[in-house]
Amino acid sequence: MRDITKDTQLCISLSARPTNIGTRFHNHLYEVLGLDFVYKAFTTTDITAAIAGVRGLGIRGCGVSMPWKEEVIALVDEMTPSASAIESVNTIVNDEGRLVAYNTDVIAIRSLLDTHAVPRTSCAVLGSGGMAKASVAALKDAGFGPGTVVARNATTGPALAQHYGWSWVATPEELAEDAPALLLNATPVGMAGGPAEHDLPVGRDLLEAVGTVVDVVAFPSETPLLRAARAAGKPTISGAEVIALQAAEQFALYTGVRPTPEQVAEASRLSRA
Repeated sequence: MRDITKDTQLCISLSARPTNIGTRFHNHLYEVLGLDFVYKAFTTTDITAAIAGVRGLGIRGCGVSMPWKEEVIALVDEMTPSASAIESVNTIVNDEGRLVAYNTDVIAIRSLLDTHAVPRTSCAVLGSGGMAKASVAALKDAGFGPGTVVARNATTGPALAQHYGWSWVATPEELAEDAPALLLNATPVGMAGGPAEHDLPVGRDLLEAVGTVVDVVAFPSETPLLRAARAAGKPTISGAEVIALQAAEQFALYTGVRPTPEQVAEASRLSRA
C-alpha cells in the first residue's frame, strides 16, 4: 500500500450521490504512473463551505457533479472557455489558492461522437441542466442539427435552446411526429439510487423511431434506456464511456500527466469491477 505523507496531493469529487468509480479510476492511475496523489469522493450540504475548503486546504483538484455545476461558478476565480461557454463547471483546479474552472464533459462527448462515427443529422437532448448544456454544446460543435431541447423546466429549457438556435419542447411525446435521428439523455432518469432508477426517460414508441441513443448517466453502466435501445437494435454510447474520457481529462489537468488510451481503458474497467 502506498504511503500517504504530508506531501501527498489530494484530489476530490463532490456529488450528491458519491460512488467509487472516480476514486478507483484516479487512484489506479496514480499507482500505475507512480504519482504522489490520492483521490477521495465526498458529498456536502454546503457547497460554499466545501469549495472554501478546496482553496484553504490546498486540495489540488475537485470534480463537481449534480447539483452544483452551476452554483460553483460564483465560487471560483477563473472560468476557462470550456466552462464559460456553457456556464457549467465539472472540474476545478487549485493553482496555489487560485481556483480555475473547466468542463471536461464537453470534450468527452465531442470525442465520442467522432469515435463512434455518428451521422450528423437531427438530434434531441433530454434535460436542461449542466450535463445537458455540455451535451448540446458538443453536438452543436460537432455539426449536428437541427436540434431540440426537451425539458419540463419552462425557464432553463427555452433558454438553452435559444442560446444554440435550437427548438424547445416540454415533453418527449412532442417529438413523436418528427423523431430525431439521435436521442441523448442528460436527465437523472435511470441513475442508480435515484427516484427513477428503473424508468425510461422516453416511451418505447419514440425509442423505436430514433437512430442512435446516447445516455450520459454513468452509473449503472447499463441503464434501462441503454438496455431498451440495444434490444431495439440501436447504436448506443454509454455514460461509462463519457465518464472515462472526462475523467482522463481531469486527471491530466490535476497532475500534468496524460495517461495512454490503454491505461484509461484499464482504469475504467477496474473502476467498475
